[in-house]
Amino acid sequence: MMNMPRTQAPTTSPSEPASACSGHACTTPTPDAAAATPGWARFRVPTMDCASEESEIRRAVEHIDGIRAMAFQLGQRTVAIDAPGTSIEQAIAAIRKAGFDPQPLPTAKAVSTASAGATADDHDLGERASGAWRLGAALLLAVGAEALGFFAPESQAWKSAGFGLAAAAIWLAGFEVYKKGLMALRHGRLNINALMTVAVTGAFAIGQWPEAAMVMALYAIAEAIEARAVDRARNAIKGLLAMAPEEASVRQSDGSWVSRPVAAIPVGALLRVKPGERVPMDGIVRSGQTSINQAPVTGESIPVDKTAGDPVFAATINESGTFEFEVTAPASDSTLSRIIHAVEQAQATRAPTQGFVDRFAAVYTPTIFVIALAVAVLGPWLLGWTWMQAVYKALVLLVIACPCALVISTPVTIVSGLAAAARRGILVKGGIYLEEARKLKAIALDKTGTITEGKPRLVDWSVVDPATEPAAAEHIAVVLASHSDHPVSKAIAAGLKPNGVEAEAFTALAGRGVQGKVGDVTYVLGNHRLIEERGQCSQALEERLKQHEDAGRTVTLLATPEKVIALFAVADTIKPSSREAVAELRALGITPVMLTGDNQATASAVAHEAGIEQARGNLLPEHKLEAIKALQREIGLTAMTGDGINDAPALAQADIGVAMGAAGTDTAMEAADVVVMNDDLRRIAEAVKLSRSTHAVLWQNITLALGIKAVFLVLAVFGNATMWMAVFADMGASLLVVVNGLRLLGKAPKA
Repeated sequence: MMNMPRTQAPTTSPSEPASACSGHACTTPTPDAAAATPGWARFRVPTMDCASEESEIRRAVEHIDGIRAMAFQLGQRTVAIDAPGTSIEQAIAAIRKAGFDPQPLPTAKAVSTASAGATADDHDLGERASGAWRLGAALLLAVGAEALGFFAPESQAWKSAGFGLAAAAIWLAGFEVYKKGLMALRHGRLNINALMTVAVTGAFAIGQWPEAAMVMALYAIAEAIEARAVDRARNAIKGLLAMAPEEASVRQSDGSWVSRPVAAIPVGALLRVKPGERVPMDGIVRSGQTSINQAPVTGESIPVDKTAGDPVFAATINESGTFEFEVTAPASDSTLSRIIHAVEQAQATRAPTQGFVDRFAAVYTPTIFVIALAVAVLGPWLLGWTWMQAVYKALVLLVIACPCALVISTPVTIVSGLAAAARRGILVKGGIYLEEARKLKAIALDKTGTITEGKPRLVDWSVVDPATEPAAAEHIAVVLASHSDHPVSKAIAAGLKPNGVEAEAFTALAGRGVQGKVGDVTYVLGNHRLIEERGQCSQALEERLKQHEDAGRTVTLLATPEKVIALFAVADTIKPSSREAVAELRALGITPVMLTGDNQATASAVAHEAGIEQARGNLLPEHKLEAIKALQREIGLTAMTGDGINDAPALAQADIGVAMGAAGTDTAMEAADVVVMNDDLRRIAEAVKLSRSTHAVLWQNITLALGIKAVFLVLAVFGNATMWMAVFADMGASLLVVVNGLRLLGKAPKA
């Protein structure tokens, strides 16, 4: 059960347990957001490449008082620390002592998020270009050392040349690995870098210098490939942010239009968007009509019609007409920016499988060291090997056992799954919910706005008095309904043909309906209670009313002072997709249950139409909370859908809270664990399917990583495995799990 606070956003990395905050609060923003927050210091750590190094940094500062929280972003090699100045200084000293070189970054956003991301990417591209050159040179030198060792004559001069090439290759490819490995050994930490340092140094010492050079070069290249692949997964959703234009056409006080950077455009400004352009910022349409492709926000590429008063979102695509809109949020706080920030925070939470892998790896690496030591020491005694053979086998075993593939298998899969969901308009607030959604047994569905459209519509009307012409009844009803702003009256007016006639002596009858004079007759358009009070209900009329009310409809009656002449049935109709969505949930083995504050008759009618067997009506928020508890006891893991406001108690109690149609809604994003950015209920079934796919890929990766290792470990001890085989086993396993994890990105269409 995961009854977590709905506003908590832990920022531990995918590779580090939440406890790594050392008891301090973890409700932190991402490093980019932290950059603009007082009290946060932000640093770039060039050599922080993987999860194990993040863990080392956390361990280095865990004893320092005053550190409230830390936020890591491995893709950008940044860390943000929330602490007083003296604690920051102590933390930096401790991080440097651990072998890292933290470089201060600006603590305020001087540019937009998109520009800042571009700057960081440019910096990374420069580093990658330099790193690629070094690795390429190291590989050539290692190949040269191998060639000399194999083909060169047995002379001291040729051996010295080969030795020099190998040493140069190791220096170019493995300097950082050596530096971090020696630092880890000095502090008694048996991590991946320590393992490689011991293995390569040992191979070099026993005269296997060509293999030592090749192992280090291939290891470094594999690490670089893995880092690029992980960056791809981490940045998959960030690519959407780049879709938002950097400039927009802004209306000036004299009526002219000038292009301005979006980062400098204030809330309240009036912008213009032409056909084919992307919307630059969030806002409200003030003039013009168009249709907009909202795929970057909602995941739904079907254009949505927009007119005055409708919201528009940054990065969406204007399909047809020119329109003007008023900016409602700065560029750094657009709906799309909030989605991306939420995904980044979700990447920082830990899924259950990820926690298992990290705990396993923490025991696995030291265990391998012990086994390798036992092979080196006991091999000559028990198996008759020479000491050189035993040491070589132990070193091969260390290289094969490198846990890179195991450690990387879960973060890349979780991040890919989160990105795939976001690109489908499903915002999952943490890896724990992405993985646990597959276990759902029941889902509680709110009626209004979730199963139904949330807007009443005229679904049926008929003449009650045989002497009245239908056209005349329609004529009078639309005149009276158009004078009222009640939702039911609006639905009646929208469902009938307007005629331009005005009513005289119009009066609103509070809680009952409206009254007005049309021609020489005074009519009322009111509810069942009003007609009963007027004594105009007959047995036949009551039966007709009951039929409509049993179907969940609200009935309004048109009457003269003498008799009822027509009735109009209004209902909140179900969405076209709801029936299909419910069927998909049932096919997945999930029991749908409707929970609503509407009366039981309406609840039952709507549930029957949607294909839901259980419907509970007349529920207040506290009653929905009890209903969720009952479902958890009786069925199992339960999700709750709602708007994030009225259903807050039920959302908090549910194992997974889901907000529907939350595009642009801050409250819903904060309140729920899963946010469906449009109002399509089918997205929930998609989320469950993605959860099951993610779980399957996670365990495929774990099996691949451990299975390949196990085979080669046996070969290393009892067969003839070489260091070449060892490094290819390690590199191959790592690349396999990365590629397998990235497959999840293919489950989401590009916007």
